[in-house]
Amino acid sequence: MFKFSLLVAMLATATGVTQAATLTKDNGAPVGDNQNSITAGEYGPTLLQDVQLVQKLQRFGRERIPERVVHARGTGAYGEFVASKDLSDLTVASMFKGGTKTPVFLRFSTVIHPKGSPETLRDPHGFGLKFYTQEGNWDLVGNNLPVFFIRDAIKFPDFIHAMKPSPVSNVQDANRVFDFLQSQPWSVNMLTYVYSNLGTPVSYRNLDGFGVHAFKLYNAKGEYQYVKFNFRTKQGVKGMNLEETAAMQAKDFNHLTNDLYNNINAGHFPKWDLYIQVIDPKDLNNFDFNPLDATKIWPTHLVPEFKVGTLTLNRMPKNFFNETEQSAFAPGNLIPGIEPSEDRLLQGRIFSYSDTQMYRLGANHQQIPVNRPLVAVQNNNQEGAMNMSHRDSDVNYEPSRAEPKSAVLHAKAVNTPLGEKVLQQAIQKEQPFKQAGELYRSYSTQEKNDLIRNLAADLGQVKDPETKNLMLSYFYKADADYGRRLTAATKGNLKQVEAKAALLQD
Repeated sequence: MFKFSLLVAMLATATGVTQAATLTKDNGAPVGDNQNSITAGEYGPTLLQDVQLVQKLQRFGRERIPERVVHARGTGAYGEFVASKDLSDLTVASMFKGGTKTPVFLRFSTVIHPKGSPETLRDPHGFGLKFYTQEGNWDLVGNNLPVFFIRDAIKFPDFIHAMKPSPVSNVQDANRVFDFLQSQPWSVNMLTYVYSNLGTPVSYRNLDGFGVHAFKLYNAKGEYQYVKFNFRTKQGVKGMNLEETAAMQAKDFNHLTNDLYNNINAGHFPKWDLYIQVIDPKDLNNFDFNPLDATKIWPTHLVPEFKVGTLTLNRMPKNFFNETEQSAFAPGNLIPGIEPSEDRLLQGRIFSYSDTQMYRLGANHQQIPVNRPLVAVQNNNQEGAMNMSHRDSDVNYEPSRAEPKSAVLHAKAVNTPLGEKVLQQAIQKEQPFKQAGELYRSYSTQEKNDLIRNLAADLGQVKDPETKNLMLSYFYKADADYGRRLTAATKGNLKQVEAKAALLQD
């Protein structure tokens, strides 16, 4: 199989790229592989011994104070989730028993742009849910689009750095963006989503919400299934084209926030139906892509989805800072019955998000009212800045005969078979382009026209012809019509694009 890394090496040699300086960790030690996390086998979880991954995520989470590094611009609302289907055969999670009502807090956001930025800017949009269940808080921290740009958390700081303004000019630069994305050919799937009109939604009420990653549900027998969580808006998905976006920005650059406040305060409560998709572990390798790859959807004709409940937003916060700004979400906040999958991007987020919230809000941030669980917290974590707990016991250790505390059997981790080797390499089923092509072909004529215009507006700014033509070859490989139209719109070299595409492996 022709690997993308080999193509990059060939192009570097052919174009006379100078030898790069050695990449090192903060202690000066050289980095062996900055593209792939260390995992316990092909389908195994990421290992904490991966110092490069941990150090990158730690340093990345501490780059801004006090504003969030990503998802800085956001709006939150309270509501409830009502389960419509009993999932006891799949999970011990109590919130999925039919008829169960669970309070929620949902924070919408933009990903890249800063706190005071216009809400009309093109961006993925965060869909972060906190479920206040009877067995603790569950955070499902997703986006309005079902995939992401990268598949390994070790690339997350690099991706965000490229998307953010230049450290020299403090201006966002398409040259930096695509200089990075040319190393991530699988990003064409997400680019085909975000450069459609879905990247500029009409309102928060008119976007879907996706958990993006695969998770695991496990039942009382300890049997587990891989699942994806997809929230489908009942208001209809609506985006804006370039002209509509410009008109909206001239009229109201807070349109997403204002629309949500106005509608909920007027009693027009938005709703989303939650659908899940399920894959049996024995079928995980039966697809031509890796189902644990966050750059891929699970096509519904292969993995059907079914409705399990409805989310309704019905109350706005009384104070933006106290509730929305101090709300803290982390994929590691899980409840019995739900576990992370071995998705490499999710594995890194489990560490990074909790670590970042500790830095941003402090070690006791889960005692802030918006983050506080409904159930009593019983552990031996103590003291620290802004500790509001009411510890009055002399026993701050475990086990103890004086104050014994029992463990909950159904909260134990399920047995998951893993590979026998610790390795650091890319996943085997990369399949960078197929789903992007299928998505492009699913668009209407007008949606394709808008996508080409939106994407060409940024890709056309790239000055380096090699970077531009390489990116164009990815879109061409996804769909020839897609690539030809985009090449013409950006004044690329079609012959070079076709030649590069011919070298790419599907």
